[in-house]
Amino acid sequence: MSTTTQSSQFGKWRSKLWPVHAYEVKKFLPMGLLLFFILFNYTILRDTKDTLIVTAPGSGAEAIPFLKVWGVLPFAVVFLLVYSKLSNKLSKPKLFYSTISFFIVFFALFIGVFYPLRESLHPNALCDTLQSKLPEGCQGLIALIRNWTYALFYIMSELWGSVALSLLFWGFANDTTKISESKRFYSLFGTFANFALLVSGPLIVVVSNIRGRLPAHVDAWQVSLNYLIGMVLISCFIIIGIYWWINKNVLTDPRFYSQEEQSSKKKEKPKMSIKESFGYLMRSKYIGCIAVLVLAYGICINLVEVTWKSQLKLQYPNSNDYSAFMGKFSTLTGAITILMTTFVGGNLMRRFGWKVTALIAPLVLIVTGSAFFSFVIFKDSLGGMIATLGSTPLMLAVIVGMMQNILSKSTKYACFDPTKESAYIPLDQESKVKGKAAVDVVGARLGKSGGALIQQGLILKLGSIANITKYVAGIIFLFVAAWLFAVHALNKRFLALTKKSNEEESSSEKEAPTKSAAAQSASS
Repeated sequence: MSTTTQSSQFGKWRSKLWPVHAYEVKKFLPMGLLLFFILFNYTILRDTKDTLIVTAPGSGAEAIPFLKVWGVLPFAVVFLLVYSKLSNKLSKPKLFYSTISFFIVFFALFIGVFYPLRESLHPNALCDTLQSKLPEGCQGLIALIRNWTYALFYIMSELWGSVALSLLFWGFANDTTKISESKRFYSLFGTFANFALLVSGPLIVVVSNIRGRLPAHVDAWQVSLNYLIGMVLISCFIIIGIYWWINKNVLTDPRFYSQEEQSSKKKEKPKMSIKESFGYLMRSKYIGCIAVLVLAYGICINLVEVTWKSQLKLQYPNSNDYSAFMGKFSTLTGAITILMTTFVGGNLMRRFGWKVTALIAPLVLIVTGSAFFSFVIFKDSLGGMIATLGSTPLMLAVIVGMMQNILSKSTKYACFDPTKESAYIPLDQESKVKGKAAVDVVGARLGKSGGALIQQGLILKLGSIANITKYVAGIIFLFVAAWLFAVHALNKRFLALTKKSNEEESSSEKEAPTKSAAAQSASS
């Protein structure tokens, strides 16, 4: 092989792995670091909020469905309304700084005031009275009242993911990234996202294992919490610094930011109400199938997660131990997701096509979910067999549940998201815009809250997560069946539209030379 050929192949591989020109590093790197620190905080806050709620006195995983419905959802609506009002009054930089500062103030107050004074702030006597009078199924709701400061921390941590990631970062990236840059930059941003898990996960483990190095009378979890939230606060200040630097040094450079090009971008997608979204989905079976995919994934992953966290609480009732395990979970999730997105997703699509790739996520979820629920439901009868492996049924259920969550999330990024997004490609522009808006409203939002509503209803009726596990398993099977049916139905329509689109492109290419020849003869 000649040197020229080797050099050409090396250049092709380099462009695939690092499609960033040398002069663009000045823009790409700070944007990537901005996303890195936002997701660094997201990982720490996600693991810490679960630890606080699940291991709190009188609480457990049963509290999570109530918290998502009665806490996260209304707070998110109020926050977005306030954010929209402020966006009309403040400049974009001031809005960014104000939003990050709001989170800084809250998390500083939590470790400085709320957590140290939790015993006097939490209404334990009132909750003891409520618990003696209300049914067992209300235990999750009572736990939120009893540990209201933890619930508020959980809500604010959830909002960080929605606000800092979706609104602040992606809003900023879409405003300041040229169309030509987005095709190369956005895929690499995903790599930065997963590396944030590889850094934050081990740090959570180290900080959470501090208990053995402290005197017996010291609250080890409070020390760990101070370190964890301290890292979040430092990261927030770094985020503000990076954002300021980008505005001062990147957006003033005409090579990286063109106001004219931003104004020529596609129109913002329409905002559709729930009624309008359902109406659009009823009229378009194609978009309706995509909505079923998104809805089924959201409900299934939420149902499995809460059941797994209930088992995790039984295995690790101590806050430090629970947090350390979650740190390991985040590290493994980041590593496996990087491998899956780099080597699996794209290769599957190219070799086996859309349908096979789209089937991977539901099949992985149902296979791993079946194994997990089998261990949970039949763990008492499996004790003797599992003991020969040197483990316990509970620990094995925790490990299988962890692998289920990791594989489900990694296949989401590697297989589910690419197939879902590529399904929009054959559609006309109006269907793409309206379809994505409808799916965002119905599929994404109902998917996130639907699982919590289902569990909340079952817990109120049957009393606890242990009592509802077999029903949850059955519900997951139903939604995965609907998911598989939607993939099959969507694949038929996808292939038909793709074939039609290809035929139109080929016919237009054939017509072009004919028109050109006719024009030349007319001119002669």
